[in-house]
Amino acid sequence: MMNTRMKLLAVVLAALSVSPAWAQTDATAMPMTTDDAMPAMDHSGMDHSTMPDMPAVQPEMKHDMSDSMGGMLGMDHGNASAPQQSMDGMSQGGNTMDQGKMNMQGGSAPADARDPHAYSGGYTLESGPYSRPGPRELRLGDEHNFGSLLVDRLERGYTRDSNDTAYDMQAWFGRDYDRLVFKAEGDIAKGKLQEARTELLWGHAIATFWDTQAGMRYDSGVGPDRGWLAFGVQGLAPYWFGVDAAAYVGNNGRTALRLGTEYELLLTQKLVLQPRVEVNWYGKSDAVRGVGAGLSEAQAGLRLRYEFTRQFAPYIGVERTGKFGQTANLARAEGESTGVTRWVAGVRFWF
Repeated sequence: MMNTRMKLLAVVLAALSVSPAWAQTDATAMPMTTDDAMPAMDHSGMDHSTMPDMPAVQPEMKHDMSDSMGGMLGMDHGNASAPQQSMDGMSQGGNTMDQGKMNMQGGSAPADARDPHAYSGGYTLESGPYSRPGPRELRLGDEHNFGSLLVDRLERGYTRDSNDTAYDMQAWFGRDYDRLVFKAEGDIAKGKLQEARTELLWGHAIATFWDTQAGMRYDSGVGPDRGWLAFGVQGLAPYWFGVDAAAYVGNNGRTALRLGTEYELLLTQKLVLQPRVEVNWYGKSDAVRGVGAGLSEAQAGLRLRYEFTRQFAPYIGVERTGKFGQTANLARAEGESTGVTRWVAGVRFWF
């Protein structure tokens, strides 16, 4: 019995000592050596002890593969956690790739960039075998004169005491960079011009969406007329706020400032809500025109228009006008109100 058990144990031990046949087959089918797989890999600088997922002590990993080191000398796996930072000195096929000098977009043209005029053969729009006699016919967009008229407000206002008609328009003629600008704003009540401001300016573009304007302003209506020299800016501020700001200098040391801003909120593609604010400030009192020094008047309005087309849009709205400081005192002395609310209905158009 004992001999039988010993024989059986010997057979089991012999079977376990035999390697599987498939393992022998794979080993012969892939005779890869270290040199064949990574002929140029230099592991002499590899420090596996710094790899975060490896045990602190791996003596069997500290094998020396210096015999098969090739072209990747100096490869530091200790910095494997920050591969992007170490790519500046990457060597590819003997050429050094300097990614610090790679500009994908923008910047100055390289020194060896081709001259865009070098391939014209010396021909211009006014010379050469294909040029036409006489004045140059081909002109770019900024070499043509254009014109436009915008009637921003042409409205009828209704208040508790009276009604009036107001207008606010702007026209220009010229080119992209320089143009002649005409502005007019005023109101008519009881068949008489109450207050009007007319400006003739020269506009010059100084930046995208911004123009400087300089010229003359003329005030008319109730009281004596006044003339001013004007200088200001007009354009679109960030977030698409329309801004029209100007400073004025008149006779007898009179000065004035005017700031107007508006915003167009598109409720739909045709329904537009337009808040608008205007503030006027004077440096010197002008009692005969009902103007006092300091902040004189401010307006805040809200208009809702419907654009049948971009060029034509009727609207309704409300506007509050207030007088302040010495101007309010002059109004009280004349028995006038210092604040009034106007309900308005009008039309905005341009071409």
